[in-house]
Amino acid sequence: MAGTRGVSSSMAPALPVPGLRSCADLTAAIDWSATGLGPRDRWDQAVAAAVELVLASPMPMAVSFGDDFVLLYNDAYADLIGALHPAALGRPAAEAFGELWPSPGFGGVIEDVYRGGQPFLEAETQLTVARTEGGRPEQAFLTRGHSAVRDSRGAIAGVLTVAAVTTQVTRRLQNLGELTARLAGALTIDDVARVVLGYLIDSFDVDHCKFAVDDGAAFRAVRRIRGEVLDEADERLPPVWKPLPDEDRFPLVAAARVGRPLFVADGEPLGAVAVDRHERRIRALAALPLRTASLTGALSIGYREPHTWLPAERALLSAAAQLVGQAAERARRFEAQHGTAQLLQRSMLPEHLPELEHFRIAARYAPGVDGNAAGGDFYDAFRLADGRLAIVLGDVAGHDVRAAAVMGQVRAALRALALTTAEPPEVLAGLDRLVGSLGAESRNEEIFVTVVYGVLDPADGTITLASAGHPPPVLRRASVAGEPPTAELVKVPPGAPLGLGGRWQTGQVRLEPGDTIMLFSDGMVERRGRSLNEGLDALVAAAASATSGDPRNLCSLATAAVPGPPTDDDVAVLAVERAVTRSRSDSMRVAAEPTGPSRVRHWMTNRLREWDVPEPVIASAVLCTSELTTNALLHAGTPAQVEIDLNAERLLVSVADTGTRGSVIRTHDGMGSLSSRGRGLGLIEELSDSWGTDPSVRGSTVWFEILIHSTVD
Repeated sequence: MAGTRGVSSSMAPALPVPGLRSCADLTAAIDWSATGLGPRDRWDQAVAAAVELVLASPMPMAVSFGDDFVLLYNDAYADLIGALHPAALGRPAAEAFGELWPSPGFGGVIEDVYRGGQPFLEAETQLTVARTEGGRPEQAFLTRGHSAVRDSRGAIAGVLTVAAVTTQVTRRLQNLGELTARLAGALTIDDVARVVLGYLIDSFDVDHCKFAVDDGAAFRAVRRIRGEVLDEADERLPPVWKPLPDEDRFPLVAAARVGRPLFVADGEPLGAVAVDRHERRIRALAALPLRTASLTGALSIGYREPHTWLPAERALLSAAAQLVGQAAERARRFEAQHGTAQLLQRSMLPEHLPELEHFRIAARYAPGVDGNAAGGDFYDAFRLADGRLAIVLGDVAGHDVRAAAVMGQVRAALRALALTTAEPPEVLAGLDRLVGSLGAESRNEEIFVTVVYGVLDPADGTITLASAGHPPPVLRRASVAGEPPTAELVKVPPGAPLGLGGRWQTGQVRLEPGDTIMLFSDGMVERRGRSLNEGLDALVAAAASATSGDPRNLCSLATAAVPGPPTDDDVAVLAVERAVTRSRSDSMRVAAEPTGPSRVRHWMTNRLREWDVPEPVIASAVLCTSELTTNALLHAGTPAQVEIDLNAERLLVSVADTGTRGSVIRTHDGMGSLSSRGRGLGLIEELSDSWGTDPSVRGSTVWFEILIHSTVD
């Protein structure tokens, strides 16, 4: 009897008739007489019945007949084995599967069932096949059950294999593990939003997903939709949050307020509240609440086709929602603590720096790696009674509120002393007495404060400096007679840190037109595993190679000049440049409305043409400014202040906002991959000579600089 034990054939059947699609049609067209099964009209009734069962089943099924395990399978199984079909149909399994057949847990299991007759259930098998001819191999995870197929006489004719594809379940469980890991590193609500939306899109292949949290009095939400491409710049920009009315007709709000999940298999769940065509097309929706001690929110996913929410899928979504809720609560606590610490830190720093006719001043403060506590770094610049300029940068050891409090007292006392007696030795002597007194009052002799203090005479550019245990400033000399710029550490007589009763001597340096001096804290040059001298050398080299001596450019460049993992210390930097010529400047305040960017473009074009700026520079500057203004209005949601400053060497443009949604981060993506939201950063990277972002007490400022290579009258 064909198909029973002992019958084998190494002959292959005729190839299927071209144009046939289903396995049932192909099976009917194959000449089975060349196989151990023999002609189809002579098949044993039990064997024929098993074949009909397999071909009609929606589950992936295959039968391996005879000693050669000749394959016969259905459409679902054909889809599973990909490019191996249709050549595998009617062929011995060892030939059809090639190196897969002898691999552990594959062909050997079928052979054991065929010989012993005992059914076998595999927990999970990994199958790697190409979905299409010449395509990339893909992994699939299966749970397979194998049982003997007997003929009418009870003899084993073959082995029936039923496969349940668990790839989606396995990948979703793997993705859930990845979600846990990524949420562990999410510090802010924005970070949580990016992580959870990416997870929902990737793991559940949804058409629409949303994440919403309460802001005390109302909800705000951010969403992703199928086909929305986000590049690296988009991912790093703050997500675009939209207000969500506090009404139960919104599924997200209802789930958040009631605390129970909502599942709609087919209908118009967003029909009454849809904001666009994407939401109107959603037919299946799941909304999961996020309820913690200090946060109320929800997440939702939707499909454009009806979708049955199976128990396993509901359980997975609930588990994800619990993880997201916990991460969002942690992020909210971090933001509250971080915001308080940064507000305390920045409130002790000057909100505005002095404006001098022939000198430009810029400063920058960057929190440590933690960023969650106030530190002791500070800078200041202020006019003295005789018209000179006082500049100072100091560091109080520690990274806590106590260090910030000492810093505030030192900074205030320094101003008071300098306005009374401006000379550096006297000012440092007074500060030394203050720090010693603070240490005695607190019964703590470990207060450690370093300061570098200088007085600039605008008449001739001379700076008189004294240092109390602080790193020496960097002096960048402008190019002369075609020679490249140079940089060096200023020779300041070393002095003891404050509070130790030391004596301080002064040194002098003269700023020539185009020169810049830069004061910095030790966090700028200290790196784990590197000596301090290595950091100082790297900072000096970076200053010498800077495209210009503009102080804002140098402050930004200095914070990233030293390679290696940074310490947890804060960083402060203050730079002063003696301008070659007096600059021209103007500013414009832009309301947070759609016409803002176009108004900026018109104003800026007219102003730069009035100043005879070369047209290529105007075109680049206007384009970059328009993009920055758009980003400021869109992401911060506040009015923007646009400022332009022009001298003979360069055009400097800055866009400031008063938002608190995080700072812009430099991207290294190529221009081709940048999308509309993130392309402003790519344009600046491509069209400007330098750019950066500066946090301030009331927001952040993004700026760029374009060098002028021709004379500007």
